[in-house]
Amino acid sequence: MMQDYRAVVIGGSAGSFQVVVKILQSLPKNFNYPVFLCLHRLKHIRSGFVEALSLKSNIPVIEPYDKTHIKSGIAYLAPANYHMYVELANQISLSTEESVNHSRPSIDLTYMSTAQSYRQKLVGIILSGANRDGAAGMKKIAELGGTTIVQDPQECEVRTMTEATLNITKVTHIYKTDQIIHFLKSINK
Repeated sequence: MMQDYRAVVIGGSAGSFQVVVKILQSLPKNFNYPVFLCLHRLKHIRSGFVEALSLKSNIPVIEPYDKTHIKSGIAYLAPANYHMYVELANQISLSTEESVNHSRPSIDLTYMSTAQSYRQKLVGIILSGANRDGAAGMKKIAELGGTTIVQDPQECEVRTMTEATLNITKVTHIYKTDQIIHFLKSINK
């Protein structure tokens, strides 16, 4: 039986940018789910990042404002220096609270809020990264019944993030980039 999904959340840090580009390039234009992207980047660089992703992506990539209403087929990129939460009211909230795991945006906070909102209808994906941010959030996604995918550490430029996740969570899949893309295409209906 095919799982009924409603959203995809992707987190990454060092070494994840090209993987995210490849995923966004490969998604069909009619992708039926919102995609939440929480990627670590330099706080003081405000522009260029969303534009670089947009140029390559098959679906629109936007940096949401506080209280942005969530729509399918759009990738929402956590703005630099803001935590991004997904609320039950089908909207995004932004916050400048303290950094978590030395990170703002915090992948853990985005994962935990999407897990609460979508539960077993969520696909959580963690990519290459140099710190442990995201591991606790992936554990929460798994606990609430979501599908968890870890980029194969053998393929990661930096394995810390994926290995930290694998150390504390029994994940659904360990996939290379092409397998992640194949999975996302297969759930689109």
